Amino acid sequence: MEALKMENITKIYPNGFVANKDITFSVQQGEIHALVGENGAGKTTVMKVLFGMEQPQEGNIYVNEKKVKISSPLEAISLGVGMVHQHFMLLPSMTVAQNVTLGMEPKKGGLVDAEKAVRMTQEMSDKYHFGLDARARVADLPVGLMQKVEILKALIRGAKVLILDEPTAVLTPQETRELFEQLKLLRENGHSIIFISHKLEEVMELCNNVTVLRHGYCNGTHPIEELDAAKISRLMVGRDVVLKIEKEDPKPGKPVLEVNDLVCVNSEGKNAVDHVSFTIRSGEVVGIAGVEGNGQSFLSDAISGMIRYDSGTVKLNGKDIGGLKIKDIRQSGMAVIPEDRMTVGCVNDLSVRSNAIADRYDKKENMNGIFLNGGRQKKITEDLIKEFEISCDSQDEAIRFLSGGNIQKVVVAREFTSGANFVVANQPTRGVDVGTAEMIRKYLVRMTREKEIGSLLISADLNEILEVSDRLLVMKEGKIVAAFPKANVVDVDELGEYMLGIKTMTAEEMEGLL
Repeated sequence: MEALKMENITKIYPNGFVANKDITFSVQQGEIHALVGENGAGKTTVMKVLFGMEQPQEGNIYVNEKKVKISSPLEAISLGVGMVHQHFMLLPSMTVAQNVTLGMEPKKGGLVDAEKAVRMTQEMSDKYHFGLDARARVADLPVGLMQKVEILKALIRGAKVLILDEPTAVLTPQETRELFEQLKLLRENGHSIIFISHKLEEVMELCNNVTVLRHGYCNGTHPIEELDAAKISRLMVGRDVVLKIEKEDPKPGKPVLEVNDLVCVNSEGKNAVDHVSFTIRSGEVVGIAGVEGNGQSFLSDAISGMIRYDSGTVKLNGKDIGGLKIKDIRQSGMAVIPEDRMTVGCVNDLSVRSNAIADRYDKKENMNGIFLNGGRQKKITEDLIKEFEISCDSQDEAIRFLSGGNIQKVVVAREFTSGANFVVANQPTRGVDVGTAEMIRKYLVRMTREKEIGSLLISADLNEILEVSDRLLVMKEGKIVAAFPKANVVDVDELGEYMLGIKTMTAEEMEGLL
């Protein structure tokens, strides 16, 4: 039986952008159905249409073979459609039960029946083997359990069709395996799951069928047994995509970045970065792995000057950069691809050109005396758009109208061509499609080798961190708990154990590896 069908869905935005054109696909009851495509292919939009967040110009939606009109998320939920967003929508200060029953709290005598809420939540968690404590505070949970709380919120509201948007983006291998077991159990219980992911190996492992979107059109639905990761990539981008990074062994040169005994204290008075020391040399990529929230973002922000650190030193090209302004740090040789491209990496309302040359518009060679050289700036931007394959209507277009992947290309293009000899790349391919991710990874490796720069890669994508990095460090609760001289030979399961704190290397074991 068809649990869901979207038929001839067309969505055109007021600015004329065609996000979806004539998209048709269906999901069977008891099926895990992958929805894949490059950034800007239309995946998010068509799911927003299904969840009532957007209204299409054309097309029909059928739930359990009945034609329905979904005008709001509340209506979608009432029809048994639930959506788990990539960015969690939880209240950290509240318990699991309070989050799960928020807005539908059981009542007793006109007041919230807290004990019944706990029972409802615990029973649902136990039914699907989620391993949640209904009384636990969400802020105290690891990321993997937070993901399950989000799924439980949808299930307790009666969702039979679940939309999961990049559900494994921040999970360790162990947490991912646990989640997959629970998703398979949901499938066995008759639930239908739409699985949106850029991790094609997960699609191959978990899903029954795959629908591919490309440039807003549907490029077909295919049984998983007829595909492999390379075929899916080809359907998504229209060409063969290299899923493995070929690179020569590094030839590390002089120290570029030296971090010594660095401490960053968070708002709760705890050491978010706890006496961290390491060195990065020219010609090498050093990766930092870890479950998100274990100090990686604080470390990146401290190194790049976004926050002040509390003690320790950071030297760039032999110069202590503590206390310097961000502009001075950049002029000392640093480029930064920030974790949050929308808040820190660009200015949403400015044009593609203004964002692409934000670090160089006032350099002498781009000026005519005291005036900006508009022609020179247009030529620089034109070259960047061509080299990095940035898809935009014009370089005068506001960057916020671009897809997430193309916005990231603008940020990456600016930083990779800044002339720096050290790059901080924090989650550089998060939320981008396989083709864009391939380009960014290959460019980072090539730059590091050919221009002999030092690179720091922070990523929640373990395939990326193992493929691109030369050396690998692991952070847990603000400390470096493991160091590997060669990233590409690290066992994924062992790495997960260090990330979860099951294992920790001694100072003696890490000697000479930092």
